[in-house]
Amino acid sequence: MKKVITYGTFDLLHYGHINLLRRAREMGDYLIVGLSTDEFNREKEKTSYFPYSERKALLQAIRYVDEVIPEVNWAQKINDIKDNDVVTFVIGNDWEGKFDYLTEKTGVEVVYLERTPAISTTQIKKDLQEVDMKKVKVNG
Repeated sequence: MKKVITYGTFDLLHYGHINLLRRAREMGDYLIVGLSTDEFNREKEKTSYFPYSERKALLQAIRYVDEVIPEVNWAQKINDIKDNDVVTFVIGNDWEGKFDYLTEKTGVEVVYLERTPAISTTQIKKDLQEVDMKKVKVNG
């Protein structure tokens, strides 16, 4: 069985996430998603709209995802790859080059997938904030 792993926060799940998960799953027989915990997100100075348990439930409902594990720190990737016999590590190309060391440390193939154009959680949050500010100006 060819196992693939990817990592992320997967907050405000959108079609860019689905595209990444689908493409990652097509690279193997079994897809593991390392999902950033709320505590790890705080360390990264990120805030999720949905808590870990809800983001996990959403991911588990997606047919491309076989298993969801907690991502609690940056360093766990090496052990996750080794412990789960992963052969391919997949991540968005906004991380290009950042995980190349995993090949040397574990023998895993590292693949940087092109992001889905015109969609990101950061942009969605920004757009929603702008809409909210317009409401304040109209109502205020």
